[in-house]
Amino acid sequence: MTGQERQKLLLKFADLLEQNQDYLGYLTRLTLGAPFTPFGRSEIQTAVAYFRWQSFPADDGFYKVVRNEPLGVVAGIIPWNGPTASMGLKAAPALATGNVFILKPSEKTPFAAAALGALAVRAGFPPGVFQVVQGDGGTGGLLAAHAGVAKVSFTGSVAAGKAVQVAAARGNLKRVTLELGGKSPAVVFADADLANAVRWTVNALTTNSGQICFAATRVYVQAEIYDRFVEAYTAAFREKMKAMGDPEDGNVELGPVVDKAQYERILDIIDTAKKNGDGTLLAGGCSQGSQGYYIQPTIFADTKANAHIYKDEIFGPVSVINKFQDEDEIIERSNDSKYGLMAGVFTQDINRALRLSAAFDSGVVGINCISTIHVSCPFGGTKESGLGREMGEHALRAYTEPKTVLINMNY
Repeated sequence: MTGQERQKLLLKFADLLEQNQDYLGYLTRLTLGAPFTPFGRSEIQTAVAYFRWQSFPADDGFYKVVRNEPLGVVAGIIPWNGPTASMGLKAAPALATGNVFILKPSEKTPFAAAALGALAVRAGFPPGVFQVVQGDGGTGGLLAAHAGVAKVSFTGSVAAGKAVQVAAARGNLKRVTLELGGKSPAVVFADADLANAVRWTVNALTTNSGQICFAATRVYVQAEIYDRFVEAYTAAFREKMKAMGDPEDGNVELGPVVDKAQYERILDIIDTAKKNGDGTLLAGGCSQGSQGYYIQPTIFADTKANAHIYKDEIFGPVSVINKFQDEDEIIERSNDSKYGLMAGVFTQDINRALRLSAAFDSGVVGINCISTIHVSCPFGGTKESGLGREMGEHALRAYTEPKTVLINMNY
């Protein structure tokens, strides 16, 4: 008897069990005494369900093997804001699945990447398996277009990510993973643990001076606790300012932004928002000190919905905070963005938290946390926040090509 024939028998038998459940239940009651409701019917339905579940796709005379094979030569183009971590997210799954990996770091932060080649040799990787290529955006473009590269994984701005995808398509139609920008909403309901919500939202913006793609840059607070939250949030920001200084100092938590260009760009955005009256400035809003590229953590409250500081990624220590009334409103406002990298909801109501986690158009959602990721889980965004996923099992599959092998057993 073939597998297909066995499948037909199992499904037919399940149908007969279901059609005769009243009679079978009666026979069981005669001996067991169990009422048809709630036990008798559910007992028979358990058997019906299991027969159907076990009638899996039948053997058709072919033995199937699915191989996940390495792509070959792959490239990782990483940003300046977390160069070693970004390298790990790309190099580890690429090398683990048998590929040759080429790393192209940002020209803004090249030093750590330059040291990785020697470490790869010390680790025992064969020559050429882990390569480091220095250069600017033009170098990244060449890798994206090169016919000898089978995949490119890029982390950076939306504009640069689109350029990488175009170059890849015009070249050899290589696989592309894009991890791009974000404008992550943190939603705080009235029943939230206030101290926990303040701690997470403040740390989520001030870590690395706000130069993180999934920083909590949009904070929404339910009207009932808005004033209390704003007071605590602003006070926590001002405390963080006291820990700003030389990054070589072990007691410093807030360092400068990466360079003069970033410094001037962020300050220009802040100044424009102040001049246009795009929101109420609660804290920060200016540079710090006379040396270095230090910017005070900045909060704008009650911001205009069409303002640049509200809609677009700034990639610096700038947040906007606004109030909301109810669940329906905040779902609409949170999703009203071209980005979809991360979101967070703070509440003691787990049902509400799960509803919002399903409703958010976002690749990652934190419940009573935000701006955190885990190595075992996929990380990436929806909409213009990217394409594909890094981390977890999804990353391994992203660096392999599935191949189906069919073995004919019919002769």
